[in-house]
Amino acid sequence: MSQVTTNELSHNQIDSQDYHWRFWVNVPIYPYSKRRTIRREVLSDTIWTFDQLQGIFYVVVPIRMTVVRLEEGGLLVYAPVAPTRQCIRLVRELVDKYGEVKYIILPTISGLEHKYFVGPFARKFPQATVYVAPNQWSFPLDLPLSWLGFPAKRTHVLPADSSQTPFSNEFDYAILGDIDLKLGQFEEVAFLHRRSQTLLVTDSIVVIPEEPPKIIEQDLFPLLFHSRESALEPIIDTPEHRLIGWKRICLFSMYFRSSVLEVPTIGKVIADAVRSPNKSIQAYWGLYPFHWKTNWEDSFNRLRSDGRLLVAPILQTLILNRAPQETLQWANIIAGWNFQRIIPCHFTAPIDATPQEFRQAFGFLEVGNSWRDLPEADLKTLKNIDAILYKPGLVPPPQPRISDRQ
Repeated sequence: MSQVTTNELSHNQIDSQDYHWRFWVNVPIYPYSKRRTIRREVLSDTIWTFDQLQGIFYVVVPIRMTVVRLEEGGLLVYAPVAPTRQCIRLVRELVDKYGEVKYIILPTISGLEHKYFVGPFARKFPQATVYVAPNQWSFPLDLPLSWLGFPAKRTHVLPADSSQTPFSNEFDYAILGDIDLKLGQFEEVAFLHRRSQTLLVTDSIVVIPEEPPKIIEQDLFPLLFHSRESALEPIIDTPEHRLIGWKRICLFSMYFRSSVLEVPTIGKVIADAVRSPNKSIQAYWGLYPFHWKTNWEDSFNRLRSDGRLLVAPILQTLILNRAPQETLQWANIIAGWNFQRIIPCHFTAPIDATPQEFRQAFGFLEVGNSWRDLPEADLKTLKNIDAILYKPGLVPPPQPRISDRQ
């Protein structure tokens, strides 16, 4: 066990320009200008994942790009991440062996953390054609993609019919959307790589891992920050504290505020901050406005549910319930495909899963299907946010569950 200062934990003393991301100020989320990349070979000579880290207020999760080798030679990139020097070097190692990046896919219209990297990534590979999900939009002004950094002459919208693409001999895809939220739209494009029986998704499906992913362990401060019981505790690095911090980060990222989290009064938060041993800027000057109930791990265990497929609670309560029929139709199409693994853009990957298990994860949209219902108490904050948005008409109201499978 060792007590660790914030300076020792700050990005693990990374000085190398390999990890530098100079455009971080445009989307100022953690870890800001320093973004490590971990490449993993999922299937020999065929599929690789590239993990980076992102988060807000030290609620950090993996963000993932997937690269697939094409039979004809070359590579397809699904959901690019920040093209740091390290990341591009790792991609070029594959290019040297398997051929150029031919296609770059943006499979979402609302995920800024995915959209933001496509233009800079595409500029690193000027021979690649960029394909984007239909109905792209931007906020606060709806600007042309070329104004957002996408290469105008080689950016195309994915056609509704996947057979009309130059990579149709290897991939099928299905488009969910666009789901109108008034404030914007939601859309996701799932890709099936038939040869490897691999499904690529963006945000729709996750599995919560029991332990922190390797990319999270590259920067320990978020884990240890959230492992404390109060601001009065020092930041100490132990395997137990890393695990506690990870589980609490999962609860934050999925629920914002679960039923096992209490917020102390402002007076107590400030009083504890004054006495806190962690008063650096990185530790928010000692502010720690959290108190976890003794049974908080029960909430994590219910969320994780032994590693079963999960549609993130924010999608369940704020987005997909606006279009249950369309969502189930999309899930039914995918459930008709032949795959044995799923690679999402967040949390665990790859996931060993069947089409039937994928379809079951969307049972929350059906009447009487409680296969993966989450506790109402943990969903309370999200449902309160939902009510605040739809009651005054800022977003459409949620739709009733579907009584029969469509």
